[in-house]
Amino acid sequence: MPPTAAPTPPDYPALIQRVFTEMGKVVIGQQVLVGRLLIGLFTGGHILLEGVPGLAKTLAVSTLAKVLNLHFQRVQFTPDLLPSDLVGTMIYNQGQSVFEVKKGPIFANLVLADEINRSPAKVQSALLEAMQEGQVTIGEITYRLDRPFLVLATQNPVEQEGTYPLPEAQVDRFMLKVHVDYLKKADELEVMRRMANLSFQDDVQPVLTAADIQGIRQEINQVQISETLEKYIIELVFATRRPADYDLPDFAQAVQFGASPRASIALHRAAKAVAYLAGRDYVLPEDIKDVAADVFNHRILLTYEAEADGIRTQDLIEAILGKVPISS
Repeated sequence: MPPTAAPTPPDYPALIQRVFTEMGKVVIGQQVLVGRLLIGLFTGGHILLEGVPGLAKTLAVSTLAKVLNLHFQRVQFTPDLLPSDLVGTMIYNQGQSVFEVKKGPIFANLVLADEINRSPAKVQSALLEAMQEGQVTIGEITYRLDRPFLVLATQNPVEQEGTYPLPEAQVDRFMLKVHVDYLKKADELEVMRRMANLSFQDDVQPVLTAADIQGIRQEINQVQISETLEKYIIELVFATRRPADYDLPDFAQAVQFGASPRASIALHRAAKAVAYLAGRDYVLPEDIKDVAADVFNHRILLTYEAEADGIRTQDLIEAILGKVPISS
């Protein structure tokens, strides 16, 4: 009896291109956003999306869940939301005279925490604990969350009345903070035409599975990054903490707290994912620079004096990327 031929391994790069194609059927002009969502999913990092309303943040996440064939839950954060509304609670079954566990929407692969800054700290803490530990405790039983598990939180940077800003120590648990900007004119024209068509259907085809995502993670893990670039990442992180040591005197008194060690890990992982999505099995300096702002911008806390002088976090990041050399 002839030996059975080994199954052909999936062509993950081709499948990822199909993901972008399927997403493009619904989400116009947000290729960078889609790429960042995939980076978070493939590296196990949660993402904070910030942008004014109407930029398809929620649509992008829900469409991605369909394309990846993952269980999706959306939670609208409001001031009266309770932690039990998110993680679940114990309910009493009168018929059987026992307490039963009612799991909350956190038990999904993709969880969209819409307007996360509209809920008080106790709800934010319940979500961020689940993000960090990958598990929740209901009653006396601890439950592991589904795999893959990714939280995508949104917040509106414009309307601050009645909001509860995320504490710096907790927002650090997001791998990336992505600023979603307005579309280009041509893209917005296309969006208008599509949405004006009352017969428009946002049908997309599933491309990847949870098993495929795990396989892609293994391939990203094999992407090579040189020791020189690893040291470059560390120098960038340290430059956010002590700009004066890197010949950036204009920012010497601007930083209250720089990026944490989580930034080093996140930048390392994200750079490898950027290289993989570009079709390479090795990291270039451009890959690090491409994602550095998204890794740093929520981890740097400026002083009040710096904010009063009009210094922005992105100004510091741009200065660091332009100043810190790559040395062996």
